[in-house]
Amino acid sequence: MKHTLKKVTGAVTLALTGLTMASANAASLGSTEVKYTGYIKVDGIYSDYSNGEGHPLNRDFYVPSTIAVGSADDDISGRFDAHARQSRFRLTTNTPVDGDDSITGVLEFDFMVTKGDYDNERISNSYLPRMRHAFLKYKNWLVGQTWTTFMDVGALPESLDFIGTTDGITFGRQVMVRYTHGGLEVALENPETTVVGVGATDDNSVPDIIAAYTMKQDWGHVKVAGIFRQLAYNVGDIDASDTGAGVSVTGKVKVSDTDDIRFTFFTGTGLGRYAALNAAQGAVYNDQTGELSSIASTGYGVAYRHMWTDKARSSIMFSAFDADADEVTKVTMGDYTDKTYSARVNYIYSMSKTMTVGAEYAYAKRETDAGLEGDMSRVQFSAKYAF
Repeated sequence: MKHTLKKVTGAVTLALTGLTMASANAASLGSTEVKYTGYIKVDGIYSDYSNGEGHPLNRDFYVPSTIAVGSADDDISGRFDAHARQSRFRLTTNTPVDGDDSITGVLEFDFMVTKGDYDNERISNSYLPRMRHAFLKYKNWLVGQTWTTFMDVGALPESLDFIGTTDGITFGRQVMVRYTHGGLEVALENPETTVVGVGATDDNSVPDIIAAYTMKQDWGHVKVAGIFRQLAYNVGDIDASDTGAGVSVTGKVKVSDTDDIRFTFFTGTGLGRYAALNAAQGAVYNDQTGELSSIASTGYGVAYRHMWTDKARSSIMFSAFDADADEVTKVTMGDYTDKTYSARVNYIYSMSKTMTVGAEYAYAKRETDAGLEGDMSRVQFSAKYAF
């Protein structure tokens, strides 16, 4: 393939045969427009835990169910971590078909994989990429992996943490078929049951059914979503199932020309992995009765963002999660998450449209079904360059 390297008004561009540069981060390949976006983000995090560090993933971003608990503080000193794992790359293509219509394709990945054999901090700090989004859109249809329809990305707060109001959100990315008409969305999404003491079962026979409606106005938006799903556990002589259902109400409301309030609320039975990063499992199996029972859970979050100047802003946020452990208590006690909550405050400054720095303080607490507690205090500093 022929190529030439050109420097135009201070920017270096690579012209390939058949490839036309449309802008600094876009090009056209034949009739297909290709665009790349993303960011480089570096985090420095100091965390102090009352009962040890818990799961290693919780040292990179807040995961409510992983805070270690105990009957007394262990007096272990804090932990410091620095990484650039949240850095992200997104490739978007747009190909015209049938006159004014087009097919859009998206592929996005980052490096926030669970720490394991192939990602370490010993010498190279190497981390495997992971696929976040991979989907195509045509007219009103979306097919592929992206945010679950039960989630509202627009209601997430501006936080240095990976999510922020984690205890009070519905969250997930998975394969789906989704139809959109105006503010209405209806989707069939990839199912997965999580069971106390078992984990993910992958025994579902039907997809999760989700419907949502988003109302957008000059003052912001409100989204209402509902889910109906099968919970299944089938191994050996066990063949048990139950149903789960829930509702989510989320939104973002402007309180002035610059400030806004963002809120999330969900409640239901069998939500499991959808709620607060799977803070509680979707169901519990009773081997004495042979029944699988869905677990009820509720969560909420609220964040207020204030703009100090056109470049500086702060957000203060609180979120909480509560699981109904009655069915769990009949089967098992111990480390099962009953309640969690967290609070955050930050200061973020954008020195340009592409470069942002910030600092954030967070406090979080977890309580188990057995009454054991643990907490976490965290200070985080970040620098982010978007392109």
